[in-house]
Amino acid sequence: MAEIIQRDGTWTFDGETLRLVPGRDKNVSLLRRALGELAVPLGALAGIAFEQGKKSGRLRLRLRDGADPLLQATGGKLGDGADPYQLAVESDRYGVAEYLVDEVRNALLIEQVPATSCESYLLSGPPLPLSVSAGDGTASFDGEHIRLEWNWKTEEAKAAAGARTLALDEIAAVEWQPAVGLENGCLRFTVRHSPTKAPPKYDPNSVELWGFKKDPLMALVAAAVQARLPHPAGAPGPAESPEAPGGLPAAVPPAPEPAEDDHDALLRRLRELGELHQAGILTDEEFSLAKQAVLKRM
Repeated sequence: MAEIIQRDGTWTFDGETLRLVPGRDKNVSLLRRALGELAVPLGALAGIAFEQGKKSGRLRLRLRDGADPLLQATGGKLGDGADPYQLAVESDRYGVAEYLVDEVRNALLIEQVPATSCESYLLSGPPLPLSVSAGDGTASFDGEHIRLEWNWKTEEAKAAAGARTLALDEIAAVEWQPAVGLENGCLRFTVRHSPTKAPPKYDPNSVELWGFKKDPLMALVAAAVQARLPHPAGAPGPAESPEAPGGLPAAVPPAPEPAEDDHDALLRRLRELGELHQAGILTDEEFSLAKQAVLKRM
């Protein structure tokens, strides 16, 4: 058993699992506190390191690619303060930190844990149900449906379309992007058969983030959804052609030929195209081509 207790948190390793408990210090991020205790199995680890500094050091875990839905959804863009796989270490505990590193590394060698990518998630993601308010809206997820609701700061055309409910099986991908400099961040859901390159401000399937304190909490929603999507190791590759069939722009590819009982889905598609056109995201020509393609299938 190896354990290090700091104001930033407590890490405990029993030879099979590394338990990460966030500290109660006021400087501990909202995301880490909301995640609570994480149990990281040895098989999910690719490495561990300890970096010494003059006044404090830092423990860092490196997880295998595809092991954690949180890292998959955020693409490694969580800042140091919000990253649950880092721990600030006071100078008088450097020896304990180095001992923990040695114990984990020895276990990785003994168990011959590969550093290759995982074919399934080894961490379960945040618990449900989950609801977070930040930026221009609120994102909620119950395991089957995502609900996006807008606030008074939402762009007018986007808010006019009203709240959106997306079924999990409609989601092709999810991502969380932090605000960087003058560029706003977002929580974005890519909907099957209805992709868009619209900025998050106008995208009805995105929550725009402006770099405030609660923004990282939206990463929890992204992780919870990611954990329930097909693992990327089994996902098909991207299409080879940048153009969609029928000459439509790549930003507005047509849906596959639907079954006869998919009339409601086609109506929803028409409404979505109308919203995008009204918001100025689709040009008149793009809207006309996409609309004609849907009407032909009705």
